[in-house]
Amino acid sequence: MTGSTQETTTEAATTAVTVNGSPVSIEHVAAHTTTLQWLRGNGITGPKEGCAEGECGACAVMVARPDDDGGTRWTSINSCLVPAAALAGQEIYTAEGLATDETLHPVQQEMAVRGGSQCGFCTPGFISSMAAEYYRKDRAGCGCGTGGCGSAPATSAIASSAHAEPTGNQLPWTFSVPDDAQRQDPWLPPRTTGEERARTEPVTRYTSEPEHEPEVGPNGFDLHALSGNLCRCTGYRPIRDAAYALGEVDPQDPIAQRRDRPAPVSCPQRLGNPGSAFVRPADLAEALELLAGTPDAVVLAGSTDWGVELTIKHHRAPLTIAIDQLPELRRFATTADHVEIGAGLTLSDVERRLDGSIPLLAEVFPQFASRLIRNAATIGGNLGTGSPIGDMAPALMALDAELVLGSARGERVVALADYFTGYRQSLRTADEIILAVRIPTPVLPLGRFYKVAKRRFDDISSVAVAIAARATDGKVDAIRIGVGGAAATTLRARDTEAALLGKPWTAETFHAAAEVMQAEGTPMSDHRASARYRSATLAQSIRRFHEEVAS
Repeated sequence: MTGSTQETTTEAATTAVTVNGSPVSIEHVAAHTTTLQWLRGNGITGPKEGCAEGECGACAVMVARPDDDGGTRWTSINSCLVPAAALAGQEIYTAEGLATDETLHPVQQEMAVRGGSQCGFCTPGFISSMAAEYYRKDRAGCGCGTGGCGSAPATSAIASSAHAEPTGNQLPWTFSVPDDAQRQDPWLPPRTTGEERARTEPVTRYTSEPEHEPEVGPNGFDLHALSGNLCRCTGYRPIRDAAYALGEVDPQDPIAQRRDRPAPVSCPQRLGNPGSAFVRPADLAEALELLAGTPDAVVLAGSTDWGVELTIKHHRAPLTIAIDQLPELRRFATTADHVEIGAGLTLSDVERRLDGSIPLLAEVFPQFASRLIRNAATIGGNLGTGSPIGDMAPALMALDAELVLGSARGERVVALADYFTGYRQSLRTADEIILAVRIPTPVLPLGRFYKVAKRRFDDISSVAVAIAARATDGKVDAIRIGVGGAAATTLRARDTEAALLGKPWTAETFHAAAEVMQAEGTPMSDHRASARYRSATLAQSIRRFHEEVAS
């Protein structure tokens, strides 16, 4: 290949996104145009706009992201939040790109035969998220096969609708049929994979056995992969059945084969016009120089916060600086006295790399928004927004974390407990960005995270409390408490810490401290909770911590 040809190819790669295997130009896309708007404007109408703020998942698409072994991990994200320009040089798949002209994709097939789609609006998003989990390299079933643990009667073994079925929503359940029950003829198409018996009659219900996690199927499918996809029609059971029916990936599947090659690397680029430009800098130094010259520029990482500003509030920025793929912000290192997490790592990246080594954070991740959001949101971006109801800041405060801030003038380190100065305000100056988060080690051995919200998953906290402590000789030797949702900023409950430090580790001590905790912060009443409820919740978190640790 000649030098001029190489240069032309590279230039084309920076001004196009590979969608369903074909390059689509973004050369003239505006910096504020979201990927969803751009896709639909190009006739790719599978992804839908439901909420336009990353809560429903109707817009989900699969993106090729690097894994930890030099290959590619297919990752689902909300296309309604990410600017199309941020995906220049990347590869994505939408639901309509999974099938061939002759054959449905296994995910599409199972969703179809099990009634996983009714009105169909949310279905493309579900299929994209389900496909990303289907292609997860370490997804592995229990090996017992159909008819063993985690499986259930075939359609022909289920009583007809004239006979009563169990009521309630405690799924999965064990379903038995009386010997004299009227049998129902099978009507569904056969399964696409699995043993011959399973291909004859598709499975429709699953039992939960002790050896299985209740939200992980016998095929290794983790239902949390769908936590950001909402459906108001099916009741979710048919969708779950489709997920649990998926077999192993066909080795000849080209989307599966793509996992063994490196993920695409975005090149430096400039798009848009001087009044609304999008720049992907070559390195951190260029990013900091750009920010110093345009203090009102938007620094873009996961876009889970800025995306809402674009779609709901219609804000625009004179300059958008993409830092999500800068190597300097994606480092992860463990030293003798701390763990350093690059600010550009997504929350899913951090979760995988920590692998449970910091138990307090391991409690936070499953409750933080949804998998779709965690696949895009970065740890630095979450702290940079300064939200007083974010879940990550209380936990990191309880871990005594520090932030590394950087600008063209140099770097400095600040304690997270001192970082927030007001509602969405902080010590960070206009020309600084968060480079990394440092967590001192070893961490305090006793930790709990309590999130109070209206939904179990995919919801914003009313109150979030993180507690890390250590007991020595029956006394509270060390304790740190981070609180969200009780003031204009995330805060350390220092009065409560003082009420506990050095005191006997007894119920009386913690009950007395609960009264102090109730007065921490300045809770307000809003549509999520009243001030009185928030204060009561703060107090209860201290009592609960003692009871759980004592037990």
